Amino acid sequence: MTDCCNIAASLPRLARERPDQIAMRCPGRDGRYDIALSYAQLDARSDAIAAGLAKRGIVRGTRTVLMVRPTPEFFLLMFALFKAGAVPVLVDPGIDKRALRQCLDEAQAAAFIGIPLAQFARVLLGWARSATIRVTTGARAILADVTLAEVERDGAGAGPQLADTRPDDVAALLFTSGSTGVPKGVVYRHRHFVGQIAMMGEAFGIAPGGANLPTFPPFALFDPALGTTSIIPDMDPTRPANADPRKLHAAIARFGIDQLFGSPALMRVLADYGQPLPGLKTVMSAGAPVPADVVAKIQSLLPADARFWTPYGATECLPVAVIEGRELLTLRERTEQGAGTCVGRAVPPNEVRIIRVDDAPIDAWSDDLMVHGGLVGEITVAGPTATDAYFNRDAQTRAAKIRETLSDGGERIVHRMGDLGYFDGEGRLWFCGRKTQRVVTADTTLCTEQIEPVFNIHPDVRRTALVGIGAFGAQVPVLCVELREGVPASDWARIESELRHLGEGHVHTAKVPRFLHYPKAFPVDIRHNAKIGREKLAVWAAGRAVG
Repeated sequence: MTDCCNIAASLPRLARERPDQIAMRCPGRDGRYDIALSYAQLDARSDAIAAGLAKRGIVRGTRTVLMVRPTPEFFLLMFALFKAGAVPVLVDPGIDKRALRQCLDEAQAAAFIGIPLAQFARVLLGWARSATIRVTTGARAILADVTLAEVERDGAGAGPQLADTRPDDVAALLFTSGSTGVPKGVVYRHRHFVGQIAMMGEAFGIAPGGANLPTFPPFALFDPALGTTSIIPDMDPTRPANADPRKLHAAIARFGIDQLFGSPALMRVLADYGQPLPGLKTVMSAGAPVPADVVAKIQSLLPADARFWTPYGATECLPVAVIEGRELLTLRERTEQGAGTCVGRAVPPNEVRIIRVDDAPIDAWSDDLMVHGGLVGEITVAGPTATDAYFNRDAQTRAAKIRETLSDGGERIVHRMGDLGYFDGEGRLWFCGRKTQRVVTADTTLCTEQIEPVFNIHPDVRRTALVGIGAFGAQVPVLCVELREGVPASDWARIESELRHLGEGHVHTAKVPRFLHYPKAFPVDIRHNAKIGREKLAVWAAGRAVG
C-alpha cells in the first residue's frame, strides 16, 4: 500500500518531533497575539474536531462550505477536514457577492460551517440550501445544529483521525474570484496540494523552523507542512490595500519573521510606508504582476541577502514560473518599452509551452499546436499542480484542459492558463495579458501588458487600461487613463498629448488611436487591488462619444 497522500499528513510527525514549537499565532480582538497553537495542540485538536465532525456526518468525501475568518478555528477546521478526507469548499474573498450564491449552489455541499454572521446570511440569502449539517463557531447554536466547541468535545480522546486518502481523491473545491471571468470551482486533489508544498519549498528555499507572515490566509496551510510557524497578520485579508503597515512591522520585529507572502496591493502598502524590513529572508508576492517601482522599493528595504520572489500561476496551477526581484528590475526597461512582464523560468518539474491563440476547446494535445521563435501565444502548463477539472462545469473544463498522451502510454492534463505570453532567447517566460482581454483589430492583436506599461511611466498617470470598442476582429483600441491623486482633470489635454507622444515611439502602442480620462479609480479586484476590471471599463468607453 502506498503512503497516505494528504496535506495534513505532516502534522502527526511534527507533533512527535517538535511538539512544543508554535505552529501558529493569531491576533485577538485587541490585536494582541495571545492566541497560539503548538504543533502538538494543532494535531490533537484537529483530530478531536475531525472525530466530532464524523459523528455529525461530515466524513470522507463530504463537501463542506467553510466560512470562517483567519482565526485558530479556521486552521483547526481545515486540518480536521483534510484529516477526515472531507472536501472543504472555499470561496475567494474577492468574489462578486452576486455570484456567491451561484457558487455555493453549484458546490451542492452537504455541510456548512461558518461564523454566526455567515449563518445569518445563509438563511437570509439562501446560501448552500443543500447543506443539512450546520456548524457554527459561535458560543450558541443559533441557526445551526451544533457549535464547534461541542463538536470538539464530542471527539475528544478519539485519537488519530488521518484518513488514508489517495493522490486522486478530491481534497477541496476552491472557487476563483471571477475577476476575469465566471467564478469556477477548481477541483483540487490531494496530489495537487502535496505537489505545491514540494515545489514551493524547493523553489523558495523554505527551511523548517522559520516564521512566516502569510497575508493571504490559505497560504498559512502550507506552513505546518513545511515545518514553519505562521504569524497571522492583524488585518482584513480581503482588503490588503487597507492594511496598517505599523502592525505588520510590529509583528515582523516581535516574532522574528523571516518569510512574508502578500499580494501586490500589500507590497504597495509596505513600499509606501518606506521603513526597512530587517530579518526578512524570503518575500513572495503573487496574484497579479507586481509593479516595477514596488519591486524596486521593497528590494531597497530588505536586507542585502534577502530574496523577493514573484511567482506566476493561478488557482488552477501554482506555481508555474518564478523570477527574483533583482533579475526583474534588470528587465524593467524592456517592460516599459512594450515587451510585456517577465515572470521568469518554469518551476521544475513543470513543462510550460506556448500554443497558438484559439478560443475554442482543444481536446487532444499535438505538438503542432505550439508556436516558437518568440511569438506570442497562449501559455500552457503540465505538472504536479495542474488541476484537471472545474466542478460541475464541463464546458469550462473543456475550454481550459487538454488531454495529452505520453510516450509510455500514460495520460496527463495540460492546463491552458488563459494568459498570453512568449519565451525569450534565454528561456524566460513573458506575460502579455489575459487572452479574453486582448484587443483584435482588423489588422493586428494588441495585448494589455505590452501596451499599458509604456504609458504607466508618465508621472501624472496612476495606471492605464487597454480596452477594445466594437466587434471582435474589428475593434478600435482605447486607452483608459486613471490620473494620480491630486492631478487636476483640467490637465488632461496636456497629458493626453504627452501620452500620444509616448505611444508613437513603440510599435504596439503606436496603434492605439484613442485615449479617455476615467474620472475616478479603476474597478479592481478587492483582494489584489491590481486586477483591473477591463470589461467594465470597455462598457464605459463604448458609452462615451468618441470621434
